[in-house]
Amino acid sequence: MNIFAKGNPVEVPEGATALDAARAISQGLARVALCATINGKECDLTHPLKEGDELVLHTFDSPQGKWALRHTASHILAQAVKHLFPGAKLAIGPAIEDGFYYDFDLERPLTPDDLEHIEAEMAKIIAADYPLVRFTESREAAIARMEAAGENYKVELIRDLPENVEISFYQQGDFTDLCAGPHALSTGRVKSFKLTQVAGAYWRGNEKNKMLQRVYGTAFEKKADLDAHLKALEEAKKRDHNRLGRELELFTTVDMIGQGLPILLPKGARVIQILQRFVEDEEEKRGFLLTKTPYMAKRDLYKISGHWDHYRDSMFIMGDPEAEGDVFGLRPMTCPFQFQAYLTRTRSYRDLPLRYNETSTLFRNESSGEMHGLIRLRQFTISEGHLACLPEQVEDEFKAILDLIGYLMHSIGLEDQLTYRFSKWDPNNREKYIGSPEEWERTQDLMRQILDHIGIQYTEAEGEAAFYGPKLDIQTKNVFGKEDTLITVQIDFQLAERFGMTYVDRDGTKRYPIIIHRTSIGCYERTLAMLVEKYAGAFPVWLSPEQVRIMTITERGNEWAHQVEAALRAEGIRTSCDLRNEKIGFKIREARGERVPYMLVIGDREAENGTVAVTRRGEGDLGAMALEDIVARIVSDVKTKKLD
Repeated sequence: MNIFAKGNPVEVPEGATALDAARAISQGLARVALCATINGKECDLTHPLKEGDELVLHTFDSPQGKWALRHTASHILAQAVKHLFPGAKLAIGPAIEDGFYYDFDLERPLTPDDLEHIEAEMAKIIAADYPLVRFTESREAAIARMEAAGENYKVELIRDLPENVEISFYQQGDFTDLCAGPHALSTGRVKSFKLTQVAGAYWRGNEKNKMLQRVYGTAFEKKADLDAHLKALEEAKKRDHNRLGRELELFTTVDMIGQGLPILLPKGARVIQILQRFVEDEEEKRGFLLTKTPYMAKRDLYKISGHWDHYRDSMFIMGDPEAEGDVFGLRPMTCPFQFQAYLTRTRSYRDLPLRYNETSTLFRNESSGEMHGLIRLRQFTISEGHLACLPEQVEDEFKAILDLIGYLMHSIGLEDQLTYRFSKWDPNNREKYIGSPEEWERTQDLMRQILDHIGIQYTEAEGEAAFYGPKLDIQTKNVFGKEDTLITVQIDFQLAERFGMTYVDRDGTKRYPIIIHRTSIGCYERTLAMLVEKYAGAFPVWLSPEQVRIMTITERGNEWAHQVEAALRAEGIRTSCDLRNEKIGFKIREARGERVPYMLVIGDREAENGTVAVTRRGEGDLGAMALEDIVARIVSDVKTKKLD
């Protein structure tokens, strides 16, 4: 019979598998293939073929191949843990972008020594080269199997599966696990692996559930690739904002205050202040009008906007929602508040576009398992804005917003690590959204048309839209490769009507404007985290909380040091003096450790000549310079927003 591999016909015998087809193409391909896609569905290589099937074979060079190998590694991890800890309960163990993990319910916390023993046991399982054999069972038989094994988490997963889903298992040696697959052919295909860490993880990500132990690892086909990845991981740990931000005294957290509620220390607060002033000034240049709105409102406001019905679980509510009287909620976003500014008077088409911006402090009841450093918080501040437009103005305003975002991202040096996601609604989950299917399709077509006209590269994601409209999510990754949304731009075709926001059109009729919701630099705390990781704490001069440190060799230089400090401060340069009775080498090492961009050393010669000895971070010793020359250089760095 004939099947088609990448559109090319391949002749295979009746009953042939994807592996047989790989062998028919080449023995080399058969040796490196890990899984297959048959008629659009990902499958094991043992999956049978039929006449006319469309086949794609995946090696480790493809995302599907990496996923299959690392998913197999997660099962090897689970088998090893069951060998060493027979009482362990299994939860879930997927492949992830750079590796895999498995969640376990264990009687005691795992130690670094335990990870070494688990790795040794995994090596034995790999050496045994057990084939991974897939089989299916009825729902009742599958539940009975897992109940007999004492695997209560697996039983819960099976019970929650849709009725029409096929329930499959994979067996390797003495180990069987509930799994949809696909997997590599055998455990021996996992050539190089490493367990990297243990972390806590609530069952199903719900903090009301039991805390499990999540063992992370990664796997590659070649040891050299594994070594390179581990080296990169060590570099990522050095840049991790959660560690580095504390070491550099940018922020801290306190248990008695709570998770996701960081304290920005003077240096971190200064960086965010610089960013906020920069953003607000730039937005004012581009025609935005600044508002300042309350942090909370009665539930009546959120009922109109739809947040009460669609977002209440993520809000902080004050008062009993079931009781009579006023119940307040801390704002999770600013749109319904800024809409009240629009409603203060009758609007004409001549007033549009009307652009409001606000530096907004917001509150969202994130689960504790989701929070990490400054990236995901319960209280945070964003560069929020809402634009009321005529239909014919939407595309130009959307483009102008992206131009603003591009300028801001270029200025802080993050533009090269952004990707774009067009987030759409899920028509199969109608309860999540407001509006009719026709309105959703019309608005999504409009956004797609705008994105295509702009010419940016984007992916599409179903089910990621806001409840009131589609959005463009501008994504970035932290040093560990986890993707988060930094900035959003949303087209809203619902809320103007809900709030009665009208304008008088050219023909005298009242119409509803289209609203664009947007951030321009995103969440300031998350942006700070990204900057810490990008620059390893060594911010560009214009963003550095301390731009210059003046250091004296002896106290004879103190008077000149104070004059230099005054001259720098007069130009708005953030400066400090280190006049301690310490060796100059110690002072310089300390300033370098704190990532200060400019170090000005004053000895007897400099004090006598009215100069400073300049050391520039990243450039080294620049020699002696006149005061006016170093001031001009630093001012230029700041004015041009020079990036290191």
